[in-house]
Amino acid sequence: MPDQATQLQQESSVDLDRLAGDIDKIEAIISGWDEHYLLTARAFKTSIEDLHKEALKRLIRSLKDDPASGVKLREALGDSVVYGVLLYHGLVKEPLQPRVEKALAAVRPMLQGHGGDVELVAIKPPDTVEVRLVGSCHGCPASSQTLTEGIEKSIKEYCPEIKHINQVSRGRPEVETNGDQKLYFISPFATNAKANWLDTCSLFDIPEFGVIERRVKDRSVLLHRQGDMVSCVDNVCAHLGMPLEMGEVRDGILTCPYHGFQYLLETGECMTVPEVQLKVHAVRVVGDKVEVRLEE
Repeated sequence: MPDQATQLQQESSVDLDRLAGDIDKIEAIISGWDEHYLLTARAFKTSIEDLHKEALKRLIRSLKDDPASGVKLREALGDSVVYGVLLYHGLVKEPLQPRVEKALAAVRPMLQGHGGDVELVAIKPPDTVEVRLVGSCHGCPASSQTLTEGIEKSIKEYCPEIKHINQVSRGRPEVETNGDQKLYFISPFATNAKANWLDTCSLFDIPEFGVIERRVKDRSVLLHRQGDMVSCVDNVCAHLGMPLEMGEVRDGILTCPYHGFQYLLETGECMTVPEVQLKVHAVRVVGDKVEVRLEE
């Protein structure tokens, strides 16, 4: 059976849901009134709320002056009805983590619309949050702009006490086991592929943020690495079919050394002419081995 404190908390939660539900029902009724009556009812509601808020502010101020009462006041915040009402009136702050999560949820649809996402990595009191960009946002040339103009703005709006938002790189998470070895990374579109993986090279053969050319089944491919994330594309420019391995790589973008066409290595997207793109192949990292699955 639940202890007394747990039982009281559960009952309090039920009471809050019921009382809030009653208010919602009344608001639904008056929302259909003529505008004159609707505005009058809302003004009446605001006046009552302002009176209650001022009374609660004075009560809290007087209790905080007494150390023993201050302890009891903090204990009372464990009651969901007390906490909910004080939160509604802006007299207590929601805990930091839920506010950060709400800030990230606010920008997530925009990021997901471009095939990306953001993860909360850590909150480091008093004023620092660490986040990780994933999907197409990870390693994207515009990731710093995404962080500054989207994520930072949202977090600081929900959490004004946060002064520093740091982007951290992806670690080396274990995705699943593959026999006796750990599978550390796999191309998102090849998660369910079980066969036709071909040994290509060691992870550390691929220069960090650069490319290396390898032949797989008589096919020339380029492998690109950012940390433990590896992408693979055909070593053939989509413009005139020229090899690309001598091209300059900067911020995850490869520039064709012949005619200057630029490609995003993570996705094969052509940034010069969006209608064409490089052929992309599935990649996975097993231990320190890089394996490729050719897409015909």
